[in-house]
Amino acid sequence: MTSTEASTERRLRRMALPIIVSNATVPLLGAVDTAVVGHLPDPAFIGGVALGTVIYTYVHASLNFLRMGTTGPAAQAVGAGKGLSEGPGWGEVRNILTRAMLFAGVLGLAIVICQTVIVDIGLWALGGSEAVETQTAKYLAIRMWSAPAALAMFVAIGWFYGLEDAKVPLYLQLFANGLNICLDLIFVLGFGWGVEGVAAATVIAEYLAIALAFVLIRRRLATLPAGQGRTRVLDLARIRQMMAVNRDIFIRTLTLITGLAIFMNMSAMQGDVALAANQVLYQMVMIGTYALDGFAHAGETLVGEAYGARNRARVRAVTFAALRWSLGIAVILAAIWAGLGWIGIALLTGIPEVQDLALTYLPYAVAFPIVSFVAFVMDGVFLGATQNRLMRHAMLMSMAVYLAALYLTQPWGGNDGLWLCLLLFFSLRGITLWLFWPRLLRGVEGG
Repeated sequence: MTSTEASTERRLRRMALPIIVSNATVPLLGAVDTAVVGHLPDPAFIGGVALGTVIYTYVHASLNFLRMGTTGPAAQAVGAGKGLSEGPGWGEVRNILTRAMLFAGVLGLAIVICQTVIVDIGLWALGGSEAVETQTAKYLAIRMWSAPAALAMFVAIGWFYGLEDAKVPLYLQLFANGLNICLDLIFVLGFGWGVEGVAAATVIAEYLAIALAFVLIRRRLATLPAGQGRTRVLDLARIRQMMAVNRDIFIRTLTLITGLAIFMNMSAMQGDVALAANQVLYQMVMIGTYALDGFAHAGETLVGEAYGARNRARVRAVTFAALRWSLGIAVILAAIWAGLGWIGIALLTGIPEVQDLALTYLPYAVAFPIVSFVAFVMDGVFLGATQNRLMRHAMLMSMAVYLAALYLTQPWGGNDGLWLCLLLFFSLRGITLWLFWPRLLRGVEGG
């Protein structure tokens, strides 16, 4: 291993570890949400949180381009500005943050204003029993108010990642999700507020977390080198570029969320117990995916910096290092779910029939990290290089095959067919991105 490769490995590990810890708190929070209502007597409470989360995720996670579309450009601006005490690179680092925050504010307010329409459309599209839909509506009536804070947090985290700072996002995630978990327990188990308590806990935690984020952003801005172009926040060419980058990420993310929503919708068609069992396993799977995202996010930052510096060799080194480490994590996760998955199921729900069904389909959760790790890493590589158009193409191709597989297996596949199609979807995402990777490398100037 050359000194450059060793340095890349060290930087990747140094950044990935706090990201893995902070990311793990996100599905952990989802697991706690599921667990606090999973020990209430009716499966409809779990189903209500499950469908409510799917609908909110359509709005919230589909706008995750605010995070993804901030990290790559910020990292590239840092790469262009390195070695200079001042210049347009460092000025653009500041401008990227301001533009993205303004965009997040506009979108957040729009969601709050349109929340009734969003909920009605979501309930119509997803379906579910009357009892589940009642709980879903209660959950979303409160949860939607968190949108402005949640979208601003996307920007804050993405910007810090672009500066190769994973520690501040870790502190923010630990604060937000730790507070959320504490409030979950107080509101649901203590006060008996049910799904309303789960939603209220999230809203309070996210607004307090973004307040802390603004304090930390202000401190970091004061430490950056001087930069030109600070008054060019509303530069039309830069805004058009930002919109083009975010458009492709939005299409990619919306397609991914649609695939997951279809999975939950088809779970709901099998009854409340099947929906609850799949939700339990889905939360376990998400813990693993957020761990895999650690090296994807770290790779995104380092690829972005290398791309901004026009260093093709470093782009290659980062990609292969991230793949090696993610494979190791995927194997560990699969072993954990295989040996201890039954404990996770028992913690997430106390309903016997849901536990039994979740145990039946546990092997799919075991297989998930193995078949999906390439997709997560390559997502980060393409985002860092801002090759989002290629990433969009890969996602749409994978989605087309996924939908065809669902159509062919639905009459006879049952829940097994549903899980097999989901595994196929994520494996195809990795394969298609890998096939596009040589085109990404050809776009890097220099060696």
